[in-house]
Amino acid sequence: MRSHYVTCFKMSKRKGKVISDATAVKSRRLTAVGIEDSSDILKHQRPSSSSFSHSATGDIGLIESVTLKNFMCHHLLGPFQFGPNVNFIVGNNGSGKSAILTALIVGLGGKATVTNRGVSLKDFVKSGESTADITIKLKNRGPDAYKRDVYGDCISIEHRISCDGCRTCRLKSKSGQLISTKKEELTAILDHFNIQLDNPVSILNQEMSKQFLHSKNESDKYKFFMKATLLEQMKRDYIHIKHTKTVTRQQVERQEECIKDLKQEFLQKKERYEQLSSFSDMKVDLENLKKTMAWCLVREKEQFIQQLKEDIEKEENNYKHQDNLQLCQTKLIQVEKKLQCIKSRIDCLREEHESLSKDSLMLKEQVKVNSKAHKEQEVVYFRALNKLKQSEQEQDLLQEKINKAKTSVMLNNDGETEYTKQQKKISSLKEQLAELEKTSSQLNQEIKNKHQALFKGKEEQDKLRLEERNIQVLYASKLKRKNQLLASRTNKLKRFGDHVPDLLNSITEAYATGRFLKRPIGPIGVCISLKDPTLAVAVECCLRSFMKAFCCDNYKDEAVLQELMSHCYPKGNRPQIIVSPYSEKVYNIHGRKAYHPEYPSVLDIITASSPVIINCLIDMRGIESILIIKEKDKARRVMQHGRPPKNCREAFTLEGDQVYPNRYYTSDFSMAKYLGGDLETEISLLESDLENHQAQLSRFQLHVTSVTEDIVSMEKKLNSTIMTLKKTLASVNQVKATITELETAGEEQIDDISSLEEVAQENQQKIEGEKQTVHKEKIELDEHRKIAEDIESKYSSVKERIDQLPEDMEPLKDEQLKLEVESMRHERNLKVLENKLKAHEDNIQAMKSDLDQREDELQEYVGKATEISPERQQVTGSTKSIDAEITRLKKKIKVFETSHGEQEQVVREYAEALALYRHKTNQVRDLRRFIDRLDNIMSDRQNRYKVMRRSLSVRCKLYFNNFLIKLNCCGSMIFDHNNETLSISVKPPGREDDGVSDMRSLSGGERSFSTVCFMLSLWEITESPFRCLDEFDVYMDMHNRRISLDLLLELSERQHLRQFVFITPLTTSNLPKTSLIKIHQLQDPERVRSETGDEDV
Repeated sequence: MRSHYVTCFKMSKRKGKVISDATAVKSRRLTAVGIEDSSDILKHQRPSSSSFSHSATGDIGLIESVTLKNFMCHHLLGPFQFGPNVNFIVGNNGSGKSAILTALIVGLGGKATVTNRGVSLKDFVKSGESTADITIKLKNRGPDAYKRDVYGDCISIEHRISCDGCRTCRLKSKSGQLISTKKEELTAILDHFNIQLDNPVSILNQEMSKQFLHSKNESDKYKFFMKATLLEQMKRDYIHIKHTKTVTRQQVERQEECIKDLKQEFLQKKERYEQLSSFSDMKVDLENLKKTMAWCLVREKEQFIQQLKEDIEKEENNYKHQDNLQLCQTKLIQVEKKLQCIKSRIDCLREEHESLSKDSLMLKEQVKVNSKAHKEQEVVYFRALNKLKQSEQEQDLLQEKINKAKTSVMLNNDGETEYTKQQKKISSLKEQLAELEKTSSQLNQEIKNKHQALFKGKEEQDKLRLEERNIQVLYASKLKRKNQLLASRTNKLKRFGDHVPDLLNSITEAYATGRFLKRPIGPIGVCISLKDPTLAVAVECCLRSFMKAFCCDNYKDEAVLQELMSHCYPKGNRPQIIVSPYSEKVYNIHGRKAYHPEYPSVLDIITASSPVIINCLIDMRGIESILIIKEKDKARRVMQHGRPPKNCREAFTLEGDQVYPNRYYTSDFSMAKYLGGDLETEISLLESDLENHQAQLSRFQLHVTSVTEDIVSMEKKLNSTIMTLKKTLASVNQVKATITELETAGEEQIDDISSLEEVAQENQQKIEGEKQTVHKEKIELDEHRKIAEDIESKYSSVKERIDQLPEDMEPLKDEQLKLEVESMRHERNLKVLENKLKAHEDNIQAMKSDLDQREDELQEYVGKATEISPERQQVTGSTKSIDAEITRLKKKIKVFETSHGEQEQVVREYAEALALYRHKTNQVRDLRRFIDRLDNIMSDRQNRYKVMRRSLSVRCKLYFNNFLIKLNCCGSMIFDHNNETLSISVKPPGREDDGVSDMRSLSGGERSFSTVCFMLSLWEITESPFRCLDEFDVYMDMHNRRISLDLLLELSERQHLRQFVFITPLTTSNLPKTSLIKIHQLQDPERVRSETGDEDV
């Protein structure tokens, strides 16, 4: 106990050790000089080698060299060989002056925050490098050297800092041998050399100077004084000791209260010890019962093992799981075969559809080509026929001439005049013939144009009639839907069909009469509801025909339901019946459910009145693996751009579009049929759609009538034009015949009968040739007509087949969907059965392992029972009765022990209570003495602390006034230890009578000089092997800087066994040439050198 309280006063050696040798040494060093008068101080300021003895002060702790690599922004600095007394580090900004001071702190184990140049060690690693290295060598000579036999005359401290902020320390001897890598060893070295990294007297950087020295707050200056003289550390140590002493005193008081209880307990156990008696008989009986109990446990363990062997044998002979698995595999193979067959049939139909589509296009082109060829052949035929008729007419005229020639004997006297009249008449007829031929050509072109217009009109008529039929079908469908909705106002079941209410009534009656084992559930759409009504279209597109489906528990109920449906529905148009055993709980789909953080599955958005409905939709549609994604673009991105979510098979959009990873199907649903919420709104929408469709039908019918009338009008005009053309052609032929007759009549005078007969014979041969030509063209025309009719027939049959194919594919697709759902259900069942079989085999294996373990336990039980009783006991009772007897005896013994106690225990407790009472009493007495002694020590320490504080403040004032004299100034330094303030007042030369005392009224140089004087005063009253001062002369003019340097050099000469490091960016050319001063001129940074080089060029 005492050692515990003594430990409370131990602290870290670096952070607050109170009663230790190191603190005592520091205190002796600080108070060695004591309070001297001003004359003694002035004597000490004169250079004298007798002021200091050649002790360890100048031989240990001095910096020999510093080397930096990849530190801050410098690749390599050093090695800098420092002199033993005064060292000036000179260089421009960025040359590495402050880097050396920072490296000195970090290299001796200081934290990054102490340097005020970074918050972490990784900030000191040069950008682009992985590590930074710092090497510092310290002197280790003289009688006070630290482990000189180990380290030698020099201790090398190597620090490596990595870019992640870690650092490693290596302590080496002068010869380069690695001595230690522990931080504790470095701490011991710094304590031995009295190096205080966080003491501004040892190392004063710019930030610390701004914080304390240049601060306008008197409290900050007082804190700086306390920190520099270590009085602040001593004050914290004393406060900690007082607090610990108070806590210890409170604990001692609590221990005194405990001693009273210990004494009472000790007296009670002493009384029990004196009254102790024996109860060995009960213990003997208890031991015998324990032996019996041990062998009874062995017997029960043997019986349990025998039962376990029988259970293993029974499980091994159970082949139910293998049979179920094989049956399920067979069903799955059959379904897959059917599914493959359906897929092949669908593929064949699709291929046939594609082939027929190509054939349809080709036949359509052939119809156009053959129609054009037929018309052209018809024109050729009619031309040949007209030519034949013209030749026959010419032949008749020629024959008539021959007859006239034969009967004519001579010309009358007026023949010449008659011939002239005939020539005039022929000229007039030729002009008429030219006009008729022109008219005939115009009529042919007009007929051609009207044929084209008529063809386009008929095409438009066909399109209009097709659209009219589509609108009529849509109108009939919506009218039927409207009637269903109107009927569902009184009965919502009629949404699912007009026969559903009657079917449900029949089911209720059949269930009441006991025809069903379990009541069928349905339609499924009636039993589900949506959490979000806006998703009704998406859910209906997902479930489709399952909305009207019914669920049955067994196939017997299915047969009864089929019979009831046959009375209400025509064959082939009945709702689907799904047979699956009813379950009270929803399936565990934890490993199969599709999950996405933003989009729910169909299972998430529906609720059902019975878990049977949910399980049915999971089995048949897989709703747990279907997501609902409202926007189309997001659905495509989730399902098709990258990997779909885990377990997600497909998705549906708000409009009902179906999205697969590799395809996309647009929905033909516009509104929900079964899950729509607002009935009246849907009816009003349907009425509006019906009105629109009725208006569209009226417009289409008017348009069709108008087009039909235009077609009839165009056909009439075409026929009229054709008749006009025929009449014109007849007139042309008549005029040509008349011309021929007149020409022939004019030539009768010169042609003889024989020549006319020859011409008639040639003309007859020509007619025969033209007849053959007409017959040939007739045959070709018939062939073109037959070909056109054949192609038209083929085109019609192909088009009918194309229209028939979607109807043939629809039942196949439904069958495919059912088979896919059934295949998925069998696959899930197969996995479940495989898991059950594996669980069965694992159970058998576990039972065998348990058997082995039980047999091992039996051997252990037998071994333990043999140890308790070497001979096997004959057990008649059970473990329960034996345990009850043991419990009874134990209670009896416990009651006895409660009143008297066990002999050995009572003796032992009595001895322990006596020892504990004596130990606690002695411990509290010793602690009381220690606390009283500590009070005396602390009182003496407090008095000495105040004397020491007063001594150091007086010495600091005397040294400060003495240094101000160097500037021909006068001033004062007032310490207020009660309020913890330090007031410094300075009166520059020539203004002694102005009453100016505030340092803020001084110039920058004078204020910096005053700060240097204050710092030198602290150096005079404290000790450290080296002192570092950073840019002390930046704001001084040359006069004040000269005086400050003289003071610093005078102090360094007087304290020649200490080391001084001054950092300045200004020139040192006016320093005296002496061996005690060493100047380190740093090179300009690279950017400055490059700029200088450019200017030189």
